[in-house]
Amino acid sequence: MSLPGYIIFFSILGSIGAVLGASLILFLPEQYRWKFISVFVSYATGTLLGSALLGMIPKAMKLSTSPLSISATILAGIMLFFLLEKLVIWRHCHEETCDVHTRAGPLILFGDAFHNFVDGTVIAAAFLTDIRLGIATAISVIAHEIPQEIGDFSILLQSGYTKSKAFLYNILSSLMTMPGAFIAYVSLNAIQTAVPYILALSSASFIYIALADLIPGLHRNVGLRSSVTQIVSIACGIFTILYLVMRH
Repeated sequence: MSLPGYIIFFSILGSIGAVLGASLILFLPEQYRWKFISVFVSYATGTLLGSALLGMIPKAMKLSTSPLSISATILAGIMLFFLLEKLVIWRHCHEETCDVHTRAGPLILFGDAFHNFVDGTVIAAAFLTDIRLGIATAISVIAHEIPQEIGDFSILLQSGYTKSKAFLYNILSSLMTMPGAFIAYVSLNAIQTAVPYILALSSASFIYIALADLIPGLHRNVGLRSSVTQIVSIACGIFTILYLVMRH
């Protein structure tokens, strides 16, 4: 498969595929559905941290002549995503009730479209660097998008949307992954010097999502069985990325 083919395939898988996966999970009985989501969120945490710390950051450092500038970009990225979340543009919700995000269905769709556009940029930048890193990054995107889309479905339904409209609008917002990937492929392919900094910003978004959003939600389940399941799932996510990044 050619490089553009990889980017297109995994961009579709990370957008439309995630929405379809989320819609299938919604058909599960409620008691099983939220147990499954808890495991999936834990696994997503591992893949996000693994992709950022084992894949993107080492690759960005290797491609850049200034490791300090890469570190500064990561720090600036974390601050940027904090600001965007304050503006309710970069937001996540994996629950049926979400105090911040149930206020406006259209805002959820706008935020999701923006997020998917960034995901497309992240996937393309990773593939332009290394196919193995691209696959690892795409898996991380898919893993954290599925529980997020489930949360989005719940929020839109609570906002008065029908099931068919909620599904359609989620599909449409997910399609923003494609222009994000296309723009990144065209521009970064021409300006290779920007790739390390895009990787640094991408790693900042992954770290922020994992630490500011996913892990605090996992701490709500404090039972021994839940904790062990979460730790094992996080470890599985990390080792998945480690395998993909390190294999030859």
